[in-house]
Amino acid sequence: MAKQATTGQSLTRQERNMLRMAATGLINREIASREGVSKRTVDFHLYNTYEKLGVSNRIQAINIARSRGLLEISAAA
Repeated sequence: MAKQATTGQSLTRQERNMLRMAATGLINREIASREGVSKRTVDFHLYNTYEKLGVSNRIQAINIARSRGLLEISAAA
């Protein structure tokens, strides 16, 4: 069965936040440390994000989220 992509508008605050941190290059363990949650929690939220966006990995998720205006990354100084 093919994945059904949503508009991404249904991403939760945590999903958007974790995807934003992933887009800056952080690995799941680093995201977990910053958020005060387990790595499995980060894995869970990112997996849900991939499902909602209809993708299979973080690069695709980041690209789709950016193209849909769901993800803004500030330039690091």
